[in-house]
Amino acid sequence: MVTHNERHRPVANGSLAIAAFSTVVEWYDFTLYLYFATVLSRVMFGGGEQGLLTALASFALAYLLRPLGALFFGHVGDRYGRRRSLLLSVALMTAAMLAMALLPTHAQVGPSAGLLMVALRCVMGFAVGGEYTGVVAYLLEGAPVHRRGFVTSLAAAASEVGGLLAVFLSALTVSLIPAGALETWGWRLPFLFGAALAGGVWALRTTVAESPEFERQQAAGTVPSEPLSHALRYHRAGILRGFAISALGSITYYVGISYVPAFLTSIGSRSETTSLWWSTAAAVAVIAVTPFVGIAADRFGRKPPLLVLACLSALLPGTMFWLMAGGSPVLALGGTLVLACLAGGVSAVGAVATAEQFTGEGRLTGLALGATVSTAIFGGLTPYVAQRLSAASGWPSAPGLMIAVVAVCVLPVLWRLPETRPERR
Repeated sequence: MVTHNERHRPVANGSLAIAAFSTVVEWYDFTLYLYFATVLSRVMFGGGEQGLLTALASFALAYLLRPLGALFFGHVGDRYGRRRSLLLSVALMTAAMLAMALLPTHAQVGPSAGLLMVALRCVMGFAVGGEYTGVVAYLLEGAPVHRRGFVTSLAAAASEVGGLLAVFLSALTVSLIPAGALETWGWRLPFLFGAALAGGVWALRTTVAESPEFERQQAAGTVPSEPLSHALRYHRAGILRGFAISALGSITYYVGISYVPAFLTSIGSRSETTSLWWSTAAAVAVIAVTPFVGIAADRFGRKPPLLVLACLSALLPGTMFWLMAGGSPVLALGGTLVLACLAGGVSAVGAVATAEQFTGEGRLTGLALGATVSTAIFGGLTPYVAQRLSAASGWPSAPGLMIAVVAVCVLPVLWRLPETRPERR
């Protein structure tokens, strides 16, 4: 696990800020696709219940490419430097997002539109695989030792800024552009904005310094020549712990936040516009709660906040989904915000807790094998499973039960989790 003498010095605040801001792009794209799922189901997949299921299935398929991308970019980051990995991944993201914005629609080329969208989603999933873990590792390694929880949580907060941008622009687009125009050219606007945002992040990343942890490895001659073999040999326990932490973080986020607009529209009988504006409020709630949880992780340790959030995740989500489906607008909005705060809290402390399961050598590859594989299963697949389960059972609390089951399963792992917060001197 992480040690106190890994770094010689913190990196400059400017480099940390650029790295934290970078996660805006990753979450903008992936949450944009989910927030726009009902629109894209008509534009690219032919519409109806089957169109929505296909759109969600393509999201899941793209997520399965994340572990492969994480291993590839993790190898680059562990072998050749964190900076080079982050530059390559965002360059590929920029190209994929621009291509998605220029795709023909189902009305123009039939089912080929959906196939092209799925293919580009897979390219994006591969590129995004190296993003979040690379940024989290960079922030951990560059932060002052007793502010690691707060600084690393900024990756989660900034990612939700991307989510906020995605849901805000989705709501704005659906609200202001007539249905006919929305399905011909209006849907392209948020994707074009994302491509420009990704290109801007690439330009900023060219100015960041290399991680001091990687520079330490270079000076000491300890850079692993085979990061995958190194991680499997020395980081097996950390990989399993990272998998468990990320399982809880992924399902609370992707079912408790990203899936919510589709749930509210298809099961909760809310309009697309209302669902998206409520999700905008949820994104604001996550941004607000995340830094405070990061500060709590620095003050009380990583383990206590994780245990509290896991217990709440086991108890609350079923009721919150029930309120969203059949409650008054006030109660339904309240359920949306509670789920958002839970997910934001887990993401905040989970970022530093997963990264600290590994020493600097092989850290990105270890995160790829644990955290990213877990995210592919409990993030990408779960919105599709939640939609199928809710539609088949007619039980609105089914998605909440999914979250509760995962929380109960990971609680024993979290209970035995070693505390990784550095000792205060």
